[in-house]
Amino acid sequence: MKIFTKTMLFFFLLSITLFFSACVENKARKEEARPQVKVEEMTIPQMQEAYKNHRFTVRQVTETYLKRIRNLDQEGPHLNSMIVINPDAMKIADSLDRLLAAGKDAGPLFGIPIVLKDNIDTHDKMACTAGSRALAGSHPLHDSWVASRLRAAGAIILGKANLSEWANFRSSFSSSGWSGVGGQTKNPYVLDRNPCGSSAGPAVAVSANLAMAGIGTETDGSIVCPSSANGIVGIKPTVGLISRSGVIPISFTQDTPGPMARTVTDAAIVLGALTGVDSTDSKTLASKGHAYRDYTQFLKKGGLKGKRIGLYTAPLGKDYKVDTLMYRAVRFLESRGATIIKINRILQPKVEAASFQVLLYEFKDGLNRYLKTLGPKAPVKSLKAIIAFDKTDTVELKYFDQRLLLEAEAKGDLNSPKYKKALATMLRGSRKQGMDKVMNENHLDAIIAPTGGPAWKTDLVNGDHFMLGSSSPAAISGYPSITVPMGFVQGLPVGISFFGRAWSEPLLIEMAYDFEQGTHYRKAPTFKKTD
Repeated sequence: MKIFTKTMLFFFLLSITLFFSACVENKARKEEARPQVKVEEMTIPQMQEAYKNHRFTVRQVTETYLKRIRNLDQEGPHLNSMIVINPDAMKIADSLDRLLAAGKDAGPLFGIPIVLKDNIDTHDKMACTAGSRALAGSHPLHDSWVASRLRAAGAIILGKANLSEWANFRSSFSSSGWSGVGGQTKNPYVLDRNPCGSSAGPAVAVSANLAMAGIGTETDGSIVCPSSANGIVGIKPTVGLISRSGVIPISFTQDTPGPMARTVTDAAIVLGALTGVDSTDSKTLASKGHAYRDYTQFLKKGGLKGKRIGLYTAPLGKDYKVDTLMYRAVRFLESRGATIIKINRILQPKVEAASFQVLLYEFKDGLNRYLKTLGPKAPVKSLKAIIAFDKTDTVELKYFDQRLLLEAEAKGDLNSPKYKKALATMLRGSRKQGMDKVMNENHLDAIIAPTGGPAWKTDLVNGDHFMLGSSSPAAISGYPSITVPMGFVQGLPVGISFFGRAWSEPLLIEMAYDFEQGTHYRKAPTFKKTD
């Protein structure tokens, strides 16, 4: 009887084992039979068409991007573009699939995976740190305007991307794409090259196809420089077109979020989802009558024909390889019917010095105000406390100092006569006597310039090695700028910037799109170890 019982138990266990084995094999076959999601270089319209035709689900797309992040960002070439992955990403994807099944796939960004620079608040399980260990574990009490608009548009926030700490407003010298929380982000084209910053993480993630789009922020160059260095499109909008509510600030006068994508089309789609008047950001009041919810209407081939475009020559003459690409771009613009007029100066002489003083005053004021929004559980409650934290931390001052934090802390409040004088000098010399004057006198539709040079080798000893840039005229005036790939220098991408008057995003998109469609310089990175 005992032998019989043992025999029956053996066959019973064997049958269970075989049953579960068959289930696992059947599940594996189903997984293999599912359509493979090829996300590389896919555009938002292509992705939405695939959803519409039920080629794949939002879950499948999200799984694919998360797998790429594991394989390329956390392992493999270890791009290190992401600080944290949204633990609820799959749950959000499943909720969107239910909407899709019910025929409710509304929203211009439905099912589109997007990453946010980690100075943009999300009210969820992800912290918002600006890359500083002083804010590790800081959980905002509300979504930022940007996060709220993305969710309403149907996007999936995949995670928070690395950045130059405090959006690169901290040190006397630093390495772009380095933060105390996230470490050093790599350029996906050549891994020992720098991604530029401060929106390094979103730029690298988008370029490497770890997300369909990213949201960066710019005070001066922080969207356009990393976009250029990583071979993507970046739009730095007019200040006030997109609310800064819930964005860790540097400057009330110059800060703006903006979209980063692989194509002008995708960047335009994301831009439209983010516009609107926000009562908590007074700068957005001026956008009324100037903002659009759909910028795809300005994606027109032939948009360069008849345009008068200024060639800003100040960044030229520093790198003959960049100059060669720029003059090739000029010839293309002329072949499309544009007239090019050389201009050698835009900003008045004292503007950049005045801008720096404005940033110091506004950083102290804005950061202290932001920290109050975190409530009683804020890890630190003032700029002064952040400075004190850094002095005792083992990482924060390992490579770079905090001179700009100290200089900002030493400033008075925004009622200071010195602040008001610097602000007036900056605005007058960058707008009425700067961009507006140059464009009006030459009857220009836009101005072009190389966005920057090819990426330099990352150097944690000596910091960044900038050769050239053209971001300041648009950044200091608060006017819009768009960068688009214009070619490569020894395998490293370089962009061309189109910038112009306040609220001229439609015109700039039209021209940038025509340039992009006529050249197609964008190429996916191959993660070369070194050059």
